[in-house]
Amino acid sequence: MSPNTHIYALATELLQSTAPLVISGILIGISATLLSQLIHNDWKDFIALGPGGTPQTIPGYLKLKMLSIFAIRDPYKPAPIPADLSQRAYLSKVPKRSGPRPEVRGLAPHRQMDQRETGAAHARFRAHLEWLAAAHPRALRSATSCLEKHGLGLFARAPLNLTGHCPAEICHAHASDGSMHLALHPADAQLVIRQGWGQRHPLGRGGWMSWFVPAGFMMVYAPRNDAELEVVKQIVAAACWWIGGVDVNGEVGSVVPPPTEKTADCLDGPTLALKA
Repeated sequence: MSPNTHIYALATELLQSTAPLVISGILIGISATLLSQLIHNDWKDFIALGPGGTPQTIPGYLKLKMLSIFAIRDPYKPAPIPADLSQRAYLSKVPKRSGPRPEVRGLAPHRQMDQRETGAAHARFRAHLEWLAAAHPRALRSATSCLEKHGLGLFARAPLNLTGHCPAEICHAHASDGSMHLALHPADAQLVIRQGWGQRHPLGRGGWMSWFVPAGFMMVYAPRNDAELEVVKQIVAAACWWIGGVDVNGEVGSVVPPPTEKTADCLDGPTLALKA
């Protein structure tokens, strides 16, 4: 065998033995590049949702990625109504919302991406929450949201249906998109979802996930005009009934417990003294 032939044979043998490693390395490199780009884009999307109940940090992001494994997959499918539920529903009818549903993204923050209304209609909605607290001082009050950590919230002074670690929160408003989060009687939630006014929160399935958001937690879309604002006011009235037993419209009769001196807004935060 000539020297050239011998060298060629050695080179061929070396190429054959290392080719799988080279190809594997190239594929791993491409996959790592694509994965890092996906993670980078997902992180940017998370930050773009703005401030909310989850810190905009790497630990906060990783917590959401873990919780997303257990998220509700169909937010337009209402939860079943428990057979042993004794409290009556509040809403008798809700008109059909016009047009398509808005695009909604995220877990916490959980935000409406289009059909937003952060101007006059949202200002009137915030004023309505303040008015409810002022009109029913023995039963309701307004303060910064416990769940959201940002934005205006409405609280029951003596809640009937507790909402996880923020047991008194009825609803809160999102200044960034005009939407809101709240909890409703399951029958009212079914009606609101089916008529196109909102959808379930991805983490609102109940059980152990109630530590993060209340069971039955849902988003109600931003009202786009005064007519829609009136409908949303009625949905908030239903939330007051479900969480606080308060009938702000005087239609079904309130179940208001005696006023208390203290109500825990957040079980992991300070207890605030509340005077009726």
